[in-house]
Formats: sequence, C-alpha cells, structure tokens
Amino acid sequence: MYLPLIIKFNNIMTYCLGIKTKQGLIAIADTRITSGTNKSTKKKVLVEQRDKHSLFIMTSGLRSVRDKAVIYFQELFNEGLVEHTKMYKAVNAFGEQVKRVAEEDRAALKKSGFRFNLNTIIGGQLKDDDEHKLFLIYSEGNWVELNDDSPYVIIGNSGHGKTLLNRVLNSDSTMKQALKAGFLSFDSTRCSANDVGFPIDVVLYEKDSYEMKENRYTAEDMKEITELWDANLKKVLNELPENWMKDSFGDIISK
Repeated sequence: MYLPLIIKFNNIMTYCLGIKTKQGLIAIADTRITSGTNKSTKKKVLVEQRDKHSLFIMTSGLRSVRDKAVIYFQELFNEGLVEHTKMYKAVNAFGEQVKRVAEEDRAALKKSGFRFNLNTIIGGQLKDDDEHKLFLIYSEGNWVELNDDSPYVIIGNSGHGKTLLNRVLNSDSTMKQALKAGFLSFDSTRCSANDVGFPIDVVLYEKDSYEMKENRYTAEDMKEITELWDANLKKVLNELPENWMKDSFGDIISK
C-alpha cells in the first residue's frame, strides 16, 4: 500500500503532477492563470537540459515569487557559480532560493494580505545519480524525495484527481500507463475546478536517457480521449449489478 503525497494550499490556481515509475518520470502541468475574473495562459514547467543534466521544475503559488526563485536558480548556473552532479544538490540549491525570496518578499506580501506560498516539484537525473529522482519542495525550502511507496505528488488543486491515481498507479506502471492515468487525473480536476484548464504541458523522461521530451496538448487534442472516458464511465455505471439495492428500493427497483 503506497502513501501518495498530496499538497493543497488555499488560493493556489494550478494543477501540477509529477509521477515516478521504474521506467522514468512524467510531469503534467496546466497553464491557466487566474487573477480575479481574468484568466490567461502561462507555462508552469521549466526544463533545464544540458549534457548529463536533465531536470524539470513545476511550481504552484504566487506567480511573482515563482518567477523570482526560478531566475535566481538559473543565475547560479548561467554565471557558473554552481554545477550540480546529483539531483538532491540541485534541489537544495532551489530550496535556498525559495528561502531567499521568502526573506525578501514575505513582509510585503503579508502587508498586502497575501501568504508566501511557493511549492515545487523537481524531477530529473544528473550525471552522478544512479537513477531518475522526484522531489517535493515546501514553501519553507525543505524537501522530501518520492519513492516506490509514494510514486506521485500533486501540488495545487489536488482533491479531485487523486482518487483515480490511488486506484491504478504504482511504481511498476509503464510510462504510457502513468501518462494516461495522469491525464485522466487532470481531466477530473478540470471538470470540477474552474481554476484549472487547458492547454497542458507534458514532460517525459526515460531513465538514463538524459533527454527531456516536452509536448503541449490542447482541449481539441484530447477531445477524443475525454469523450471516450466519459462514455465508458457511464457504460460501467449502467452495467454495475443492482441486486444489492433491492432492500433500499423495494418494489421500485424494477423501474
């Protein structure tokens, strides 16, 4: 029995899912940004790709603090200040930037009625890692690593999409199975929450490949899958046995 990590904070308008299987990593992020009644589309996943250095970063929380932490993190590499060879060291470095932004912005955010909330999923493989890794970083800058007992993590609006993942996903799932389950998890959230929506960004990483593959899918791209899933759910519902309902319905059971 695995225990997935589910993190949900108030006022987070996003859905980001990271999955670790023995074959590799899957990342799914929606692109909807909601501010009052205004909605826009912005990318929420960043891919860092160099020789023997492959990682992705997904964030939820205030966009302003997200952008600041990411820029600080990228500067460490662009200016040649650090060159990490293991994922946990890169995760530590990003966590330090989260703490830095919190120190700089927390007071001003609190004064304006906002809470500092930057939660991050980082996955990938660096040259000295024996396998691909997946991490969750909290707003405080500390982190946990995902393992076979907890093969996925959601940040943002997690409540609607986790049930399906709990039922069908484990570390032995293939990457194709994990991606299908991940999309259906997103779709369940999209149907139930108006702050999550298309298009979605998908990142795939196959173990030891040191190559991140990115794709973006629109509602039109996924229309056939969504309609098939809806139809099959209704079909299964209609086919479920009804004998157990007899005591509840009595004579009206035949209607």
